[in-house]
Amino acid sequence: MVTSHRRFTGVFKRSNGSSRLIITTIMGMVFGYFIGISFPSVSLTKISLPSSIMSSLDVAFGDDHQRLSGRSFPENLGSIPLTPKIYVPTNPRGAESLPPGIVVAESDFYLRRLWGEPSEDLMKKPKYLVTFTVGLAQKNNIDACVKKFSEDFQILLFHYDGRTSEWDQFEWSKRAVHISIRKQTKWWYAKRFLHPDVVAAYDYIFIWDEDLGVEHFNGDKYIQLVKKHGLEISQPGLEPNNGLTWQMTKRRGDREVHKDTEEKPGWCSDPRLPPCAAFVEIMAPVFSREAWRCVWHMIQNDLVHGWGLDFALRRCVEPAHEKIGVVDSQWIVHQVIPSLGSQGNTENGKAPWQGVRERCRNEWTMFQDRLANADKAYYSQNGKTRG
Repeated sequence: MVTSHRRFTGVFKRSNGSSRLIITTIMGMVFGYFIGISFPSVSLTKISLPSSIMSSLDVAFGDDHQRLSGRSFPENLGSIPLTPKIYVPTNPRGAESLPPGIVVAESDFYLRRLWGEPSEDLMKKPKYLVTFTVGLAQKNNIDACVKKFSEDFQILLFHYDGRTSEWDQFEWSKRAVHISIRKQTKWWYAKRFLHPDVVAAYDYIFIWDEDLGVEHFNGDKYIQLVKKHGLEISQPGLEPNNGLTWQMTKRRGDREVHKDTEEKPGWCSDPRLPPCAAFVEIMAPVFSREAWRCVWHMIQNDLVHGWGLDFALRRCVEPAHEKIGVVDSQWIVHQVIPSLGSQGNTENGKAPWQGVRERCRNEWTMFQDRLANADKAYYSQNGKTRG
C-alpha cells in the first residue's frame, strides 16, 4: 500500500507541473497578443537609434534613410528568368557566353559626370585624339600646342616626370586626360593605353612629341587636308632648317601635300618604298582609326623607343605610297630638345643621354631582325615566296 501511494503521488506531481507550464504558456501568448494590438505599427526609420549606428547607415546607404523602408534594389531583381546557355563565337574573346546586345567591346576617353542621366553627360563628343608625352619643363610649349586644336580634339597627356597637378594652371588641362608613370616613352604609353578598342571613338589619333613648334599649324585645317588627300598615316611638314633627318619629311612650300621624294643615292631600293615614299617619322605621326589598329599590333612591348617603326608603317595601309604622306601647308618646327635623354641613368661612365641613344639604336636593329624573322617564318609556314 505504501508503494502504491508513493507512485500515485509522483504521477500527480508530474501532471501538476506540466499543467502549470501549459497554462503559463497560453497566458503569455494571450498577454502578448493584447500588447501587440494596443500599439500602432513601428517603422524602423522612426526608431531613435544611437548616433554611431545612424552614421554607419549613412555610409552604407548614401544618407538615404528612405531606402530602409522602401525598395533598395531594381524592381526585377527577384524575377530574373532562367536563361538557356549562350555561346556566341563572334563575340570578343572571353565574352562568348554573353548575349551580343550587352557586349561593349570599345571605349573612349570621354570624361563623364558622377550624377544625372548618362545620355546627358556629354555636350560634345571629340572626334579626334591628340596625345603628348610631356615633362613639366615643356609646359609652355605644350600650352601653345594645345591651343592649336579645337574642341573637336580630345587632349591626353602622358607624364614621364610624375608631375601632373602643376598643369592645372591651364584651363584646358582640367578637361584633359592625364596619365602619369615615371620615366617612360610615348610608345610605351601608346602600347598600354591606346589599344585600338579604347580609341575607337576617334577618327584620327595624333601621337606627338613635346618639342614641336606649332606657329604655322592648325588642327582643323590639318584634318581637312588629310581627308582631302586620302592620307591614312601622315605628319606635318618639318621646317627644313631645324632637326631635319629625312628629305621625305621636309616641308615644301609649293603644295598642300607630298607623298614621295628623292633621297641620297642608294638610299631607296624602290621609289615607292621608304624613305623615298610611304614614310613619315615617329616624332609627330597622325593615324586614322583603321591604320592605328594595325600599327598598334606592330609595336613591341619591350622596344620602347619606336625606332624602326617608321620604316614599317607602310605594312598597315595599301597602297602605302598613296595613303602615307606629309602635309606641307600645315607645318611644324622640331625644336630638338633632348628632354627624354635626361630621364636615363649614368652607367659605366656614360651620360644619361648616351645610354638612351645607345638603346634607341639597339632597338632599331632588334625590331628589324624581328620583322625579318616574322616574314621568313610566315612565308616558310605557308609555302610562299616573298614578292
